[in-house]
Amino acid sequence: MKRILSPLLLGLLAIAVVYAIRWHIDVTYPSRKFVLPYPHEVVTAVWEHRDELIPATLSTAKGAAAGFVASVALSLGLALLLSVSSWIRASLFPYLMVLQLTPIIVVAPILLIWVGQGLISVAIITFLISFFPLVVNTTQGLISTDRNLVDLFRMSRATRWQEILHLRLPAALPYFFTGLRISAILAPIGAVVGDFFAGNAAGGVGGLGFMTVIYSSNLDTPALFATAGICCVLGFSLAGLVNLANWLCLRHWHESFVQRDR
Repeated sequence: MKRILSPLLLGLLAIAVVYAIRWHIDVTYPSRKFVLPYPHEVVTAVWEHRDELIPATLSTAKGAAAGFVASVALSLGLALLLSVSSWIRASLFPYLMVLQLTPIIVVAPILLIWVGQGLISVAIITFLISFFPLVVNTTQGLISTDRNLVDLFRMSRATRWQEILHLRLPAALPYFFTGLRISAILAPIGAVVGDFFAGNAAGGVGGLGFMTVIYSSNLDTPALFATAGICCVLGFSLAGLVNLANWLCLRHWHESFVQRDR
């Protein structure tokens, strides 16, 4: 009950504060009331713009899912490679840093030239944003395996792949899910950013980032807040799936769950 009631009460308090601020704006600066909508106006905007927001949400969800899945697949393979040797880590890690530190506002025009507007560019931008935390956390987990267990495997003449499959990968799962949780939160953000810079409305359907450009140009503040709320729902949904997978994989043996259940 504590996990449910605490955020619920805090959310209700935040809504009350928003109402109070908006009422103050109405009284003091009535010409600026478009700056902050009432919460019920945001809910109304979701309903009024549902014919636009539903396909936009589906489009953004496709980009987020494609980029997220690609980041998971490639980061696992790269993390295994990085964990093999410190020389490999020293050689490749600076280039991973370059990839992460390159601003998306610079990458997006390059992708538009190479790939063009649309889902592929959005998925690539999502991948670039969510890839780095996952590969770093997974690599750290693979190289942080208990040294005593590693020595035991090697004394038992386990092969390299047996050591990785039966020892290092299970030991790295908590690190992997930590990175996965971060990437799941970043993936919808990356998809919206991708929609903003490289999305289009081909076939009459644009992503949430594309819709923010339209709503912003029309000064439709409730619709902008509605779009932000939907993005949050996407992030919560993806992070919830990751938390469920984390619970299913670790609940029977990892100490973070075993100690919690005692």
